[in-house]
Amino acid sequence: MNITHLHNYQVAAYKHILKNPYCGLFLDMGLGKTVTTLTAINILLNEEVEILSALVVAPKRVAENVWSDEIRQWSHLKGLRISIIAGDAKQRTSAMKAKADIYIVSRDNFAWLCGQYGGHALPYDMLVIDELSSFKSHQSQRFKAARTVRPSFKRVVGLTGTPAPNGLIDLWAQMFLIDRGQRLGKTITGYRQNFFRPDKQNGAIVYSYKLLDDSDKAIHERIADVCISMKAEDYLDMPERIDNFVDAVLSPAERKAYKEFEKESVLELFAEGVEITAANAAALTNKLLQYANGAVYDEDRNVHEVHSEKLDALEELVEAANGRPVLVAWSYRHDLARIKKRLKAYNPRELKDGKDIDDWNKGKIQVLLAHPASAGHGLNLQKGGSTIIWFGLTWSLELYQQFNGRLYRQGQKESVVIHHIITKGTADEDVLAALRSKDIKQARLMEAVKARIQQYIHK
Repeated sequence: MNITHLHNYQVAAYKHILKNPYCGLFLDMGLGKTVTTLTAINILLNEEVEILSALVVAPKRVAENVWSDEIRQWSHLKGLRISIIAGDAKQRTSAMKAKADIYIVSRDNFAWLCGQYGGHALPYDMLVIDELSSFKSHQSQRFKAARTVRPSFKRVVGLTGTPAPNGLIDLWAQMFLIDRGQRLGKTITGYRQNFFRPDKQNGAIVYSYKLLDDSDKAIHERIADVCISMKAEDYLDMPERIDNFVDAVLSPAERKAYKEFEKESVLELFAEGVEITAANAAALTNKLLQYANGAVYDEDRNVHEVHSEKLDALEELVEAANGRPVLVAWSYRHDLARIKKRLKAYNPRELKDGKDIDDWNKGKIQVLLAHPASAGHGLNLQKGGSTIIWFGLTWSLELYQQFNGRLYRQGQKESVVIHHIITKGTADEDVLAALRSKDIKQARLMEAVKARIQQYIHK
């Protein structure tokens, strides 16, 4: 098998997989996690004959496009047979029963697949979880399904670029799927007790945790034997990145209306003595970010447009691109509808499937509209353009970094320009400050909400 065209760090990474039956590859975007893992699978299948089949669990678009594309692009992988478990129940069942070396399923269909085999053991020798960080919640259905079937695999590989974007508290569930609690403990409770102390709490309810002294070092030392971490800047010649911040300025009347909306929203969700929880803090922030984008939903999901400042700024940026392709990040469905209407002359297209990816990379799309949650992981879009416009920001540092990484990555030939449209004097500024400081934690959101409560209630 000719693999001499792999980078040295990719060779080191696939050898790490071969050496460690249960391991993690925490590789930055652009370092080639997919081809590295496929190379290891190919060796285990065809040279060492240690496994007969592998199951890959990945985000939907990555599952349906990226893994098969990688096999086609690399000559040493072309003999691998894949079966993508997708479509309706009949199509998934057929793909599940097909003869293949690698079975690929989206994380949304993973629990369904487990159910087809009784929910206890799957007939694959190796499990690969692409974007392991999406299994960080120990309460999620996907984690519970993976935890139940985990003992049936001879090998497990977890792939991610950002295993703990919101702090090391997120690491326990991911590591449990790798080593079943050998390094960080069998339970989330024990992990918290050993390495953290409660930070924000109300009685017995803890909203956030703070690392104990030296816990950061202790955690990394415990997982170092099975997890390797690589940063793109250490291995790649990355393109130039230019971050641009575009102010959308509300008129005095619009500014007054926003402040009234903010006040009403605070008073609606909070009263004297009401505890700030993750749920009501997120609900308030969600409302305010909608308003900052220019439209809000009412309780019946009707859309009310409140200003067009961001649309004006977006149109100016697209016009200034002079025909160069732009990738636009939107947050809410009403954003998408309004953007499509405003940019109608540019024939904007929503990113939905592999055809959209192919057309973008072939230069056939001038304006591609994508939601960070659906385009934030794994998709290779760097051939189609080098300009990103954030119409609506996200509190998720992971999604922010991953979405930018669709264009800002190895293989990009141009300088990457990332525009952020910020509505002045709104919740946009809170999110931007957090993103800039890379301090996207629940506590940061709580503090922003607390400041508003102080302004309108505790005078």
